[in-house]
Order: sequence, then C-alpha cells, then structure tokens
Amino acid sequence: MKKWFAVIGDPIAHSKSPFMHNTWFHEMGIDATYIPIHVKSEQLEEAVAALKLLGASGWNVTIPHKESIIPLLDDIDPIAQKMGAVNTVVRLNDGSLKGYNTDGAGFVHALEEAVGKNKEKKVLMIGAGGASRGIAFALQQYGYEQIHIANRTVLKAEAIIQELGEGIALSLEQAEKQLNQYGIIIQATSLGLSTGENKLPISLDLLQEGTIVADIVYNPLMTPFLLEAEKRQAKIVTGLGMFIHQGAIAFNHWLGQYPNTEKMMEKLIEQLK
Repeated sequence: MKKWFAVIGDPIAHSKSPFMHNTWFHEMGIDATYIPIHVKSEQLEEAVAALKLLGASGWNVTIPHKESIIPLLDDIDPIAQKMGAVNTVVRLNDGSLKGYNTDGAGFVHALEEAVGKNKEKKVLMIGAGGASRGIAFALQQYGYEQIHIANRTVLKAEAIIQELGEGIALSLEQAEKQLNQYGIIIQATSLGLSTGENKLPISLDLLQEGTIVADIVYNPLMTPFLLEAEKRQAKIVTGLGMFIHQGAIAFNHWLGQYPNTEKMMEKLIEQLK
C-alpha cells in the first residue's frame, strides 16, 4: 500500500517540503507521496484526528503548531519533550503517534557545514518560539555554552533560559545595544517569510564585520535580515541548510533511510533563486 506524508501549518503555500520529499521518494524508488495541508490553529485537533483516520504515515509540523500539537500525540521523544516543540510526527506500527524535533539538530548540522565549529563564540538568538527553543537546546547539546535569547516578550526568552540552565534573556532593545558582543546571531522568528512581514526584528547598526549571521527562513533564500547583514560584511548562513537537514532527519525517522542532502541543496538553490 502506498504511503503518504504531509506538512501542516499556517501559512503553508510557500513550503518546499513537498518538492523535497517527493524528489527524495523518486530518487530512492520509494512508493510514497507528500502533500501540504493548510491547518489553522482552531482546526489542529480535528486535523490530527483526520490525518490519523486517513492513514498518514507521518507528517511535519510548522508554524504555528509546533508547541500546541504536543497534547494531541501519544508519545514524545525525550529531546522534543525537553524542547517543548515537535516538528515531526511518526505513526507507529500500533497506530499511535510519536513526536520528534529535528529542527535543532538540522540547524546545528547546517551551521557547522557552512562555517565550521565556532563553539567559543557568544550566540544571540532572536525569537523565543518553538524553533528558537529547539535550536537553543541543540546548540547547548553540541557544546555552545554562551547563549543569549532576545525576544519582544522577555518572559518567553527567560522561560527558555531557565530550562537551559544557563544563558541570558534580553529585550530586543538590549540586544541591539550590545550587538557587537556576539560572534553568531540567529534570526529565529518568521519575519522575512515570502508570505509574511518584510521587516527586520532588530537593527543591525552595531553588527561587526565577520559576524556569523544565520536565518531560519529559507523562502526567500536571502531574507531582508540576511541582505542587511551581508551589506555589513557578515558571514551569511541561509535557512536552506537547516530546512534540508531537518527534513532528512524526519525522512529517516519515517523510513529508516537517509536521503541525499547535497543534491537537494543544489536543486533548491536553483528553484529559490
């Protein structure tokens, strides 16, 4: 019987996940398909029940459902539980649903692939949502010890820092004033999405030349944040690497095989340009 997978979120039309996973299915001779499903927040519980009823083998979860889907699942991987966010759901053989978070590991893999290991540098994370939480825990797990999180609502940043057991929570204004202290800056909000707001989360006036600046948004490939950082001679890391690697880890959870990420990078860069 043909397997099928999905990605749920709001918005969802911009997602390249269907192209990526369907390409991997074709390349690897797997009889499966992957579709995007637009799910609003108030429809989430109904959507999860429908996906289960209709026999989906698994699905990805994107904004804004990564945290709110947790109570709807039967089991959560310990790392996802600690992160408080799920981006991948696997339907197990007994029909139960298990949640994983592949965002964090996908981001660190992509970051180190692009610019090498820089564990001694001070990290500024902008945003305190599900993706930020996942990346912060993964950075800590991989040995990055100086993590600061800035958010419009500082309490949300403080909550993540408390769970990490180390680091500093800041307002966006405080982060702007000390931007020159950071060696790695990660834009981890949805700002810059091709379907969303086209503004910067913070001013980059104090950005130092050579700073590593990453964005988790991959469509467009060069977000307003990255374009501004590039003007200031920063080292740019687009969100595409994280997107591909988190997808490959999810693919492995579903099917027990790891797809070719290098070829996918080439194909998606061609599309997004």
